[in-house]
Amino acid sequence: MQLILDKPGTFLSVKNGMFHISNEEGQRDIPVDKVSSVHLSKAVAVTSEALMLAVENEIEVLLIDRRGNPIARLWSNKYGSVATIRKNQLAFSQSKEAASWIKNLLAKKMDNMTALLLILVSPGRENEKDIHTVINDLEKIKGKILQEPGDTVPEIAAALRGYEGSASRKYFQCISSYLPEQYRFESRSQHPAYDMFNCLLNYAYGMLYGKCEGALIRAGIDPYVGILHRDEYNRPVMVYDFIEQFRVWADYTVIHLCMQQVIFPDFFDIENGTFFLNSSGKRILIQSFNDYLDEVVTISGLERSRNTHIDLAAQNLATMLKNFLTPR
Repeated sequence: MQLILDKPGTFLSVKNGMFHISNEEGQRDIPVDKVSSVHLSKAVAVTSEALMLAVENEIEVLLIDRRGNPIARLWSNKYGSVATIRKNQLAFSQSKEAASWIKNLLAKKMDNMTALLLILVSPGRENEKDIHTVINDLEKIKGKILQEPGDTVPEIAAALRGYEGSASRKYFQCISSYLPEQYRFESRSQHPAYDMFNCLLNYAYGMLYGKCEGALIRAGIDPYVGILHRDEYNRPVMVYDFIEQFRVWADYTVIHLCMQQVIFPDFFDIENGTFFLNSSGKRILIQSFNDYLDEVVTISGLERSRNTHIDLAAQNLATMLKNFLTPR
């Protein structure tokens, strides 16, 4: 489980070899083997003993901002694998193979978006035709991505970003039209969020960023050496590439919560038109998304939890990078 602590006044310590949490709501102990990561906001206090317990058990500790995005990370020095992976990662990022890799990754993202929209289709519903139109558009964009001429990422980056942006606009417009009216939105708004849906989705993406970055680090991949996202200073750009294949899981969770109409305006704090999830909203979203990621699904013939599939994808990428310059 992800241990996410953001309630003001919460104190994390150690008691009888377990994580001990105390705040105005009470106290509880959590066994170490039940925790996969610890997320701390600025409103939380923690002892060095608790940090050492996490590190000794290879439990990553993340400091998160108000939107759920990781801004710092403490991890075990056991992470990192062999330096060959990171050396080859640099060479790979400038190779022809990288261009094919990012094309296939974005094509997979198009397939995932299509699959989610198909879930939304309800025969006889007035917007059924619109969903199929967008699905056809996504298939055409996928074809353009795969056929884009160019041998290296710099040659095709602008075109790929254009295709991806066009696909995302069509996808989210379609999703908005399907949602109950109170959750509809004009467009994607990231930082800041101007509505309930985007606020929820941004926080879910923040959680997913943390998971993907942790998976890459554990696999020995440098999260700051990207492929398509490669020119953003001091940003974990490889995470921005790697996460694309998993974004749909956050999309589905937020859409499902809205369709169930269990999200209410009092789950948000609104400041100058900007939406922020409060403790009540975070509790619902975090529990729902973690439950979804813990579900066992079959991908590439393997039955594993979605969380484990993220780790496996990072390990497969690390293996590919490790062998990239190996003579064949």
